[in-house]
Amino acid sequence: MPLVTPAAPASLNPIVAMPAHALSDAIRRREVSCVEVMRAYLAHIDHVNPKINAIVACQDPDALLREAAERDAQLDAGQWLGWMHGMPQAPKDLTAVRGMVTSMGSLVYKDLVTPHDSIIVERMRASGALFIGRSNVPEFGLGSHTYNQVYGTTGNPYDPSKTAGGSSGGAAAALAARMLPVADGSDFGGSLRNPAAFCNVYGMRPSAGRVPFGPSPEVFLKQLSYEGPMGRTPCDVALLLSVMAGYDKRSPLSLRDDPAQFAAPLDADMRGKRIGWLGDWNGYLAMEPGILDLCAQGLGTLGSAGCDVVDYQVPFAGDRLWRIWLAHRHLMVGGQFHALVANPETRKLLKPALIWEVEGLEGMTARQVYQATEERSAWYQTVLRMFDEVDFLAVPSAQVFPFDASLDWPKQIAGRPMDTYHRWMETVTPWTLAGCPVISVPVGFNAQGLPMGMQLVGPPQADLDVLRLAHAYEQASDWVRARQPETLWRGAAS
Repeated sequence: MPLVTPAAPASLNPIVAMPAHALSDAIRRREVSCVEVMRAYLAHIDHVNPKINAIVACQDPDALLREAAERDAQLDAGQWLGWMHGMPQAPKDLTAVRGMVTSMGSLVYKDLVTPHDSIIVERMRASGALFIGRSNVPEFGLGSHTYNQVYGTTGNPYDPSKTAGGSSGGAAAALAARMLPVADGSDFGGSLRNPAAFCNVYGMRPSAGRVPFGPSPEVFLKQLSYEGPMGRTPCDVALLLSVMAGYDKRSPLSLRDDPAQFAAPLDADMRGKRIGWLGDWNGYLAMEPGILDLCAQGLGTLGSAGCDVVDYQVPFAGDRLWRIWLAHRHLMVGGQFHALVANPETRKLLKPALIWEVEGLEGMTARQVYQATEERSAWYQTVLRMFDEVDFLAVPSAQVFPFDASLDWPKQIAGRPMDTYHRWMETVTPWTLAGCPVISVPVGFNAQGLPMGMQLVGPPQADLDVLRLAHAYEQASDWVRARQPETLWRGAAS
């Protein structure tokens, strides 16, 4: 497919057009001031955000400009806080930010001001980030479609009548629309990968323990929902990961590897690396027409980077994996939100998906939970054997293109019915269960101009290798730069 869209609309402010690594360098070298950066982003958000509703709970502009001036004064004094010095950020509205409302998209928490930062927000704040608002989410992060009764629906930057995905839909949309230089997200059932695919950006679910989660009342079982980075380049994703990653004693399963490894150049020789292509799992996964064709185009890009792409059959039944997924999803979500469903006053404010998850846990026995963890362990051992045969795996990031934003979720794909609110996202769940590092890379657009992505999966804890592969892919085919959203043109000119 030809890349026909110019690299940047002529009227787009060069500051917001910069990739995050270039913006950070420009701030540190004093080529632009933090105040100039803040003014440019706030003006651009004023133009574009009303069209897609990606950033919510926006903070007072005058206060933000004062904070930016303080960052400039720190640079004048020779004090550089880190890679995010003066960088506007809008943390996902599931992660705690001190002094800001963390609504989780729920009427239950719409006025809840958080008294503390989450670990990743602590780290972004320490690195110099300035928090301009929140990125919108589905209620409690459930489902890959960002809408809620507190802030409304987030539209896709490429077509605001379509979904941006979720649960990091606000983050992905804001990133694609150049309203944020990088974005944080979180991922249980594809929430960093699916919206990245829907918005033509990169979203990475790190390895288990790579980014510490918390503070949290439960720190041992809650290991399937990870926070991670999103960016318009793999370099930006890696640099944000260098801020977010690293051991924290409040998160006992967090990894001790030095996060500085992700700040190093990503250039690497990919020649001869074997990529196992899983496709639709030999027909098990329903796929909307056109997705596999675009992924084939992406596989060709990997081939041009020197990789050897081979068809690969997963030696594990898909329906068996789905049963493992349902049990773990009920356990984690149902356990966390049981009290809200049990309380009649809060129950009436909740979306049906949350009630369904809680009731699913209530129908499980302790023995069934243990059996599910045994089954998950069997899948993990299978994944290790798979990576003895290939270096990476590739599979579509989504099974449908961005759908009508007025829907709650797709009820069928290519004529095949979907029996749960997340069945249509099944392509992402195996790698959640395995704890592997996964990045969604853009693979192009369908005839309607809607984006799609492909997951690149690495062995457990091989996060840096996955980022290097994504970087090699981007060097061969840069869809983010080549095909920008029309909302940039219309927004910047309005």
